Amino acid sequence: MMLSRIARTNRRVGVGSAGVPPASFLQLNSSPNCRRDAGATNSRAGLAPRYPIARGQRVCLLAVLATAVFAAPAHATIDYTVSIAHPDRHIFTVTMRVPNAHNPLTVQMPAWDALYQIRDFSSHILQVSARDDENHALPLVKLDKQTWQVAASGAITISYPIYWDEPGPFATQLNADHAFLNLAMVLFYVPDRRAEDARIEFDGVPEPWRVAVELDPAAKSAPPGSTAFVAPSYDALVDAPAEIGVFDETRISAGGRPIRIVVHGDAGDRAHLSDTLKRIVDYEVTLMGGAPFREYMFLFHVGQNFGGGGMEHSNCTAISADIPAQLASYSAHEFFHAWNVKRIRPQSLEPVDRTREMYTRSLWFAEGVTNTYAAYTLVRTGLWSTQQFYADLANQIDELEMRPAHRWQSVEQSSLDAWYEKYPLYTRPEESISYYNKGELIGLAMDITLRDRTDNRASLDDVLRALNVEFAQRGKFYDDSEGIRAVAEQVIRKKAPDANADLKDFFAQYISGAAEIPFSSILESAGLALRDVAQHRASLGFTVARDSSGGFTVASLDPETPAGQSGLLEGDILLRLNGEVVPRAPDRWARDRQPGDRVSLKIRRGGEERDFSFSLARLADGNYQIAELQDATEKQKRIRNGILHGSTGPTR
Repeated sequence: MMLSRIARTNRRVGVGSAGVPPASFLQLNSSPNCRRDAGATNSRAGLAPRYPIARGQRVCLLAVLATAVFAAPAHATIDYTVSIAHPDRHIFTVTMRVPNAHNPLTVQMPAWDALYQIRDFSSHILQVSARDDENHALPLVKLDKQTWQVAASGAITISYPIYWDEPGPFATQLNADHAFLNLAMVLFYVPDRRAEDARIEFDGVPEPWRVAVELDPAAKSAPPGSTAFVAPSYDALVDAPAEIGVFDETRISAGGRPIRIVVHGDAGDRAHLSDTLKRIVDYEVTLMGGAPFREYMFLFHVGQNFGGGGMEHSNCTAISADIPAQLASYSAHEFFHAWNVKRIRPQSLEPVDRTREMYTRSLWFAEGVTNTYAAYTLVRTGLWSTQQFYADLANQIDELEMRPAHRWQSVEQSSLDAWYEKYPLYTRPEESISYYNKGELIGLAMDITLRDRTDNRASLDDVLRALNVEFAQRGKFYDDSEGIRAVAEQVIRKKAPDANADLKDFFAQYISGAAEIPFSSILESAGLALRDVAQHRASLGFTVARDSSGGFTVASLDPETPAGQSGLLEGDILLRLNGEVVPRAPDRWARDRQPGDRVSLKIRRGGEERDFSFSLARLADGNYQIAELQDATEKQKRIRNGILHGSTGPTR
């Protein structure tokens, strides 16, 4: 998932599917990162036993199998129909048919999807009804905000209208222009039957609208324009967003796979977009040793009305951008998620449960290191110049250091606290850092550290490939930061047995701890110099907000500044500044002075007036620059070129 590289405060992140986890042997197939592609084995397929079974054993085995069959719900296909016949009313009408239901039948709506936020999608439902196959109404009881129960057996049809008109890749929308569906925001599921086949049909599609979704058509020889599709599970179904409307579609071949490019809006030069995506896909597939999907779709919304950002899915991505120039960076990030987080997944996010928050310490890797590889992809494919890569890296360091919270909040804690991101207070610079931002920098720092210790024989690229083989390709999940550290140390030992493979201090200081990352010394190992070219100015040490009466109050107080240590509190009402009426623009007033100048401040707190005196803080207005060392050693050059070109070994 990715928001604008400039505005990352409302950070998304959807990495799974919904529901109470089914039995473990079903969960492997229901997890979105285990979606069945071409060549994958159907868990329900009849497989010959590996060893002969004696006759007596067969009787016992048949008895066990019979017990299992009659004890479990019958395996069948759950059918959904979604009508978009009323786009002007922004209402989808959903019908869900559940065969072979056992009394009582429980259905749920996910509480979250796409963003690490409990958004309670059931609040968009207008009413719910249930009927049997003879169209008789069935008793339906709502158990909690997202769960309903039907007291009946057999085939049960549940119907409900649901209202959505929110733009963006993390939302769902129906209007006169188009429909876009994140299906987990629309479809109920049966908690203990998530692993069963699912079928969906979009009804009431007006001419000349079409459906674009990365699912198999329901009919094997379905003609173009099909509106019915199938999936091997609920989780695979809702991991495929759908665009319905008038759009352009281009097909290319990249990474040895068919790639669909679906555009709603104006994405500019189509040939340029196709070339950009081909470079990204070719590079990242080669980097990771092959494509894990049969086919992939890029779904773009381009224009001022779609929001911004991107959302990853196993076999596709949905991206919204204001202008076409943003598509390359979004695409490089989202496409790398086809491995990192969709298939290379932390154990803390498995099995997926969309009824409640799921806490993980590893978003710095899932999202932040994906940012590292978005930047690597852009520079290694020539979509960015070397100077653009350096400028972006400098901006990331600026962004981290301008957030006072980096002094105390670790990137693991930032990952855990992702569920706070819907609260504006939490996203303030003094309250939190971004695991996207710091995770990207840790990815680069780890890469340089590995290359430096091994004389460029090992890299972060090797770590990602090892994680892919060890976990993704074996259907396993890594143990958050400890699992990543273990694999990184294995890579060092394998590539350079004589090198120091111990990364405990690195992880303790910069990942689980909040120690300052020594950017200057780390970058120097790669033949790079970090230069502080900031223009320093005076600052009050807090921002000023207006209260309901038009007065000024202290806001966003930096506790590390003289003002923050003077006893001032957020919410204090400003009365006088240096004995004068508080100016209309206090921040501008401070800029006209020098850091260290003494100021006096009279405030009111709880009906009592108080006086404070403190020095103006020193604030840097931008930024760092990164330049290549002219006298770099051969080793430094190898590491620098390894980062820029993705190479290891002695080449320069």
